Amino acid sequence: MKKILYHGSERIIERPEYNKGAKTNDYGRGFYCTEDIELAKEWACKKQQNGYVNRYEIDLSELNVLNLNSPKYSILNWLALLTDNRTYWQNGSIAAEAKAYLKEHFLINISEYDIMIGYRADDSYFAFAQDFVSGVISLQKLAEAMYLVKHGEQVVLKSPRAFSEIQYLGNEKAEAEKYYMKKVLREREARREYRRARKKSADIHELFMLDIMREGIKNGDTRLS
Repeated sequence: MKKILYHGSERIIERPEYNKGAKTNDYGRGFYCTEDIELAKEWACKKQQNGYVNRYEIDLSELNVLNLNSPKYSILNWLALLTDNRTYWQNGSIAAEAKAYLKEHFLINISEYDIMIGYRADDSYFAFAQDFVSGVISLQKLAEAMYLVKHGEQVVLKSPRAFSEIQYLGNEKAEAEKYYMKKVLREREARREYRRARKKSADIHELFMLDIMREGIKNGDTRLS
């Protein structure tokens, strides 16, 4: 199966390199792409400067793909990876214990995968995740927030094998005057919707991080679906 992927950047990248990028990205080092060209243009202009959208084709037929948004996994698997890679987290009464619990019970060994697909925790979206880990919002509220933002999936190349399958097709310019503002407005709307959701009273059946730890909820528990 072949896919067209886009990578937003300040520069043209004809040959993506393996083992580059920051360790503190959502899924560690890798080449981060999206299937949404409009979203890639926003990423290209994130520093309020014009950028480029690099276009690629990749054949996934022989690659081992981990899709965190499939029914097999829960949002807690995604969160566990964030806690393992992201270095900055809010301090909270249960935050340290919560991160340790997520790593112990929900962290997936990603070393065997060539490609990862999942949420992108940029800016305000990472703040939503932090609020859940700190016990401020329920798991249900976090899931609603991630759905509301509609910021798309990211596709991340993780292995040498994946890099051998990607082919550069070309690029096009992304204008900061349009796409930086589009990014700002999208995130502003996400924060507005999130604030509205937080004001709603929690249902008695909603799960908070403290509930998950106290009840020993682990991967595969039906209450997470």
